[in-house]
Parts: sequence; structure tokens; C-alpha cells
Amino acid sequence: MGGIAGTRYGEIVKSPNEELVWTQAQPLYQMKADMFKGLAHPVRVRILEVLASADEVPVPELMRVTGLEPSHLSQHLAVLRRHRLVISRRSASFVHYRLAFPEVAQLLTVARHLLVLSLEESQERLNASGSLPTIGLELAAG
Repeated sequence: MGGIAGTRYGEIVKSPNEELVWTQAQPLYQMKADMFKGLAHPVRVRILEVLASADEVPVPELMRVTGLEPSHLSQHLAVLRRHRLVISRRSASFVHYRLAFPEVAQLLTVARHLLVLSLEESQERLNASGSLPTIGLELAAG
């Protein structure tokens, strides 16, 4: 026994309304998953980081920073717009982009922090691997 009184670990304990709540919330979870799909490409993450560092950025500057052809950049910007992560504004002959919400920059900051933590853990594991015993006929360095 353990966990909630009268249950064992691994048993699912549901309140009578839990299934109804999940059914009602499912579209919100889908929207959240779709938002993360908008972040699921390194170029789009880079575009968002550039936009997080300025009020607005014109398309030619985004092309310069990303090194993308106009058509490829346009496709990535369309995905970001569709997922409501960026908004655009036309001014004379340029289109300018900015983050749709300042919280997107906060999300990027948290994601970067998590990445750094993961890399630090990986580095610790890599360093620890140096103390593993040799295997059979490993070649001596040198």
C-alpha cells in the first residue's frame, strides 16, 4: 500500500468530474500543442529570438540574420503567424515583425535556461565517463 489511503501505486484515482473536465479542456491542450509546433524548428526559434531583442524587425533584416531566401523565410513567418506567436505591420515597402506577446520572450528565456541545465548535466556525464575502466584492448593514447 502507499499513496492515497486505500490505493496502490499505479492505480488511477479519478473524481467523478475528471473525465468531463478533460473532455472540456482537450481543445485547450490541442491549442497549446499547436503553439509548441510553431516553435518546433530551429529557424523559427532563431527568428523569435531576434524579434525578442527588438521592438520590430523588418523582413530584410530577418533575411540577413537567418541567411534564408525570401520564400523560405516567408514560410517560417507564416507558421509563426498562424500559431499567433508574431504579428506583422506593413510600412511603405517593408513588412515589420514583432512578437505577438512579450511572454514569448520569457518562454524563450526559460527554454534556453533548460537547455543550459541539460548541457551542464551532459557535460558532467561526459566528464564522469573518463573514470570508466578500460575495456579489453583499448588503444593507449599517444
